[in-house]
Amino acid sequence: MDDLTKKTVKQRLASATGHLKGIERMVDEDAYCIDVIKQVQAVQAALSKVSTLILDNHLRTCVTTAIRGDEPDERERVLEEITSVFNVSSKL
Repeated sequence: MDDLTKKTVKQRLASATGHLKGIERMVDEDAYCIDVIKQVQAVQAALSKVSTLILDNHLRTCVTTAIRGDEPDERERVLEEITSVFNVSSKL
């Protein structure tokens, strides 16, 4: 992972962590359910963005290298990984 992507991912994860701690406080304080749900959705959106950043980096580095490489088994393995990630996320 390049340095800029790593820095961005870490910042977004730190933000999501802060939001999660806020959600814990809200639950402890019996906050209004819809307000808690909105915060959960904000964390989910932040994590989705992290996933997108990492996937973009992976496609531009690991996958590109495998596709340009001379090993057909490696190309298939990497493509299968990508497919499996989307199959798992569509079941969530």
